Amino acid sequence: MDYKALYNEWLNAPQLGAEGKRELESISADEKQIEYRFGAELEFGTAGMRGIIGYGTNMMNVFTVRRATQGLAEYVKSLGAAAMKRGVVISYDTRRKSDEFAKAAAGVLAANGIVAWLFTDVHPVPMLSYAVRRLGTVAGIMITASHNPKEYNGYKVYGEDGAQMSPEPTAEVVGYIQKITDYFSVKEAAGSKLIKKVPASVDKSYYKKLTKLTLSPEAVKKEGKTLKLVYTPVHGSGYVPVTTILKKMKINVTVVPEQVKKDTEFSTVEVPNPEFKETLSMGIALAEKIHADVVFGTDPDSDRLGVAIKNDKGEFVALSGNQVGILLLDYILTRLKEEGKLPANGVVVKSFVTTGMAKAICEDFGVELVDVPVGFKFIGEKIKEYEKTGEKTFLFGFEESCGYLRGTEGSRDKDAVVASLLCAEMVCYYTYTRQSVYGRLMDIYAKYQYVLDRNVSIKFEGLNAMKEMNAVVDSLKTKKAEKFDIYNVTAVRDYSASVRRLADGSEEALDIPKTNAVYYELENGGFICVRPSGTEPKLKIYYSVRAKDEEAAEKAFAKLQAAFEAFMKA
Repeated sequence: MDYKALYNEWLNAPQLGAEGKRELESISADEKQIEYRFGAELEFGTAGMRGIIGYGTNMMNVFTVRRATQGLAEYVKSLGAAAMKRGVVISYDTRRKSDEFAKAAAGVLAANGIVAWLFTDVHPVPMLSYAVRRLGTVAGIMITASHNPKEYNGYKVYGEDGAQMSPEPTAEVVGYIQKITDYFSVKEAAGSKLIKKVPASVDKSYYKKLTKLTLSPEAVKKEGKTLKLVYTPVHGSGYVPVTTILKKMKINVTVVPEQVKKDTEFSTVEVPNPEFKETLSMGIALAEKIHADVVFGTDPDSDRLGVAIKNDKGEFVALSGNQVGILLLDYILTRLKEEGKLPANGVVVKSFVTTGMAKAICEDFGVELVDVPVGFKFIGEKIKEYEKTGEKTFLFGFEESCGYLRGTEGSRDKDAVVASLLCAEMVCYYTYTRQSVYGRLMDIYAKYQYVLDRNVSIKFEGLNAMKEMNAVVDSLKTKKAEKFDIYNVTAVRDYSASVRRLADGSEEALDIPKTNAVYYELENGGFICVRPSGTEPKLKIYYSVRAKDEEAAEKAFAKLQAAFEAFMKA
């Protein structure tokens, strides 16, 4: 069926309802919109599905949510009666229609005879991840579009280990979804006894587990009450858990009052992404007013943490995700070593586009560093592997996009609640030892050399955005790269083929899940990586430049970027 016929089918479907009918009638003369909405189906990938809220097969709406949930339900039923009884736990954040989509998912599961545990209020990704294991469910659903603009929502699926569902079962779920061609045929059983409330004991247990992750209780006890910490949940689901854990630690926290409200429009920010300094601007303004020490901000589903600290001039600077990761990695390994608790088989896991400085730090502490593809589920896969074999002890996992996780007792996804605990404790520790966090960061740069990490996004539009982005990456695989400005290329990694090609022409296999990305290793320890985003229509280019200081790194980056962009166009 072509997209016009599909549009008319939806427009005339009695199940569509008044809201949907009005919306589709409003685009009757907009050919481009009709094609976008009905010319494709919203893709269910390894991170679930994410899209603009609206009616159509390529949009986030109750019908696409029901269809996806029916696919998940078929998978759960294939596992047997015991799995159906264990059920699925569902959470949601503060986005438009999040609660509606969560209830619809619960209704579909119940209609299939599957127990659905539904949170009664917004809860973040890490608490959903924890609830999966605490309740012993076979899967979990999180309704969120994470840090995306307000127009988006999404649907993430978790496996029984609390990590995002791994590729194999995801493929099975997708197979079931694709068999459902009638979006209006999926039924709900709203009000079913199979829909249960997640008990409050789950929240209490989560906080109790987190308090066991503390590394510097003495420093927190001495400095926590006088520490001035400003926090903004940016209208998201982090407000209750982040303030709760900080108060349990007896750390003084001041919340940005205008950004506590569960606002579906995120009206005080342009984009609810704490990676951007602009998103933290109200928190920084309040911090300057009350002479605070540090600013935290979390995204709508509270899996990302943004941090701003004072530099040596007393001015607030927003740290990048890589810088926060460096600081946390150094702090965790330092404290474990000081306490004699650094295990000989300890391992740190990061995405391969995350800062190259992690390697130098881990080597210095004698800790193994493992690279995985972008997506925290791959870190979760490693945690599961290490638990199964017992050969390695997971210490810390992080991504450059402000995602961090320590320990295995709480979440199996990136956790801004844990990260808030660790960062607050870290500030207390350095205050206690008469050092600033900024000073420690400068010491790290002085010890391991300065590393500038930066990424550039190129936006694509239309139905073929993903195809066009992949084509750009594919074109790079056949182009010979020997040098970018002054930097020689020592090896090229083709992650789609799991192969590393060295400058001398030899090849070696990469033991890593396949993904479409090209990675250029530079002779001084830096890199360039190109990959399509898996959650938004953007081609991402990552640069990591190593130099003697920040000024030299900035100059080198400008030359490196110009050389690489010319290479891409050639």
